[in-house]
Amino acid sequence: MAELKFDYKNYGPGIYRPVVAVEIERAGVTVSYEVLVDSGADRNIFDAQLAEIMGFDVTGGRRHEVAGITGDVRTYYIHPVTMIIGGSWRFETEAGFMPDMGSQAHGVVGQIGFFEFFKVTFDHAAKRIELKRTFEKKKE
Repeated sequence: MAELKFDYKNYGPGIYRPVVAVEIERAGVTVSYEVLVDSGADRNIFDAQLAEIMGFDVTGGRRHEVAGITGDVRTYYIHPVTMIIGGSWRFETEAGFMPDMGSQAHGVVGQIGFFEFFKVTFDHAAKRIELKRTFEKKKE
């Protein structure tokens, strides 16, 4: 399988976003999660509740800060994780886990930790995103 295609997710009349389902794994625990594929995001950032579900201390990671479009600065903590896309594309990466992420229904994947592993094509007219792998599949 050289590429994966995902339809944009519909969030209401005229609102479509490139949100895809992934699995995040750490220490043998795997959690399913939806992520917004965001070319403007620097890093992968997920809700800290995922870290709690997987059983590790969120604040034990490397501390970073991010500012959103409102200018609010938020803290998150980076940890190594395995990400699985399409059930078979498995790769080691890093993700930031943000406490009190709020009502955000999904995380974001960004330049560091996601785009570096794929050629990403957004097709707004077709409301589809295509991922082509640029990494070698991890040997099991």
